[in-house]
Amino acid sequence: MIQHLVAAIDIGGTNTVFGLVDVNGKILLKESVATGNFPIPEDLVAVVCEHINKSLIKFQSKYELVGVGIGAPNGNYFTGNIEFAPNLKWKGIVPLSKLFSDKLSVKTVLTNDANAAAIGEMMFGAANGMKDFIFITLGTGLGSGIVVNGEMVYGHDGFAGEIGHVIMFPDGRQCGCGRKGCLETYCSATGIKRTYQQLSPNNQQQFSSKYIFDRAVSGDKEAVDAFNYTGEILGLALANSVAYTSPQAIFLFGGLAMAGDFIFKPTIESFEKNLLNIYKNKIKIQPSQLNENDAAILGAASLVWKEIIK
Repeated sequence: MIQHLVAAIDIGGTNTVFGLVDVNGKILLKESVATGNFPIPEDLVAVVCEHINKSLIKFQSKYELVGVGIGAPNGNYFTGNIEFAPNLKWKGIVPLSKLFSDKLSVKTVLTNDANAAAIGEMMFGAANGMKDFIFITLGTGLGSGIVVNGEMVYGHDGFAGEIGHVIMFPDGRQCGCGRKGCLETYCSATGIKRTYQQLSPNNQQQFSSKYIFDRAVSGDKEAVDAFNYTGEILGLALANSVAYTSPQAIFLFGGLAMAGDFIFKPTIESFEKNLLNIYKNKIKIQPSQLNENDAAILGAASLVWKEIIK
C-alpha cells in the first residue's frame, strides 16, 4: 500500500532546511542549503525541488508526495507569498507557494515560521489534543503563534499574532521593524544580550546568550539579573495576551527557552502577578516538546497534514 508523504521546507535568513515527513512525524529526508547563496528565489526552489524529486525516486514504490508545507519569515497563509521579509535578500512580494506547487504539482501551504512551529506543537508535541494555546519562539527575535478553538489565528490579512511587536516601552529600544520598545527587543536572545551589556558595561567582549546562561550558572549576578529582567517583561506581556484568548497553556521554544528555570521562574512569577484574577492558576507556561533540530521541519509538514486531516 502506497503511503503519503509531504515535503517540509523552512526558509531561514541563514539556511533553508527541507525534508520529507510522514503523517506520524517520521522524517525520511532532511537536508539544508544556504539561503544566501540564492539571491533569486526561483533558483532556490529549483535546487530544493531537485533534491526532493531525487529522494522521491528512491521511495516511489512505497510513498507518494501529497503536499508541500513551507514556514517562512513574513509568510502569508492566505496569499502563499513571502511579503517584505527584512532578513531575506529577496525583496518585495515573493509568490513562493506558487513557485513550489508549479514545480512539484501538489498542494502547497505557507505561513510564517512561528505559526508553522505552533501547528507542529499541536500535531506532534505537548499541545496535542489542545484547542487553545499560545506558542512563543525565543530566538534572535520573538515569534508567536496563537491557536483558538483548534485553528491558527491569521486575522483578515494573514499577519495576526505578532506578540513580539507589542510595544512594552514607548521610546524604548530600537526594533528592526522600525518602531521602538517592542517586546522582542527585550525578550529574545538579542534582547537579553542588550540587557546584560547594560548591566555589565565594563564587559567589552563579544558574547552570546549562551555565554550569559553559562555566567548565570556560575553565579554571575548581572547574568542572573538579566534573566530576571527578561522574564519579568515576558511574563507581563503573556499575562496581557491571555486576556484576549484565555489559552489552556503557553509554550516557550527556542534557544532562550533552553535556559530552564533561569527564564521560566521569573516569567511565571511575573505572569501570575499580572494576570487578571479569573485566569490565575489556570494556565501553564511550559517548554515545547518539539526537538530543537526537527521543529522547523515538523512545523512545516504539519501545515499540510492539518489541511489533509481537516
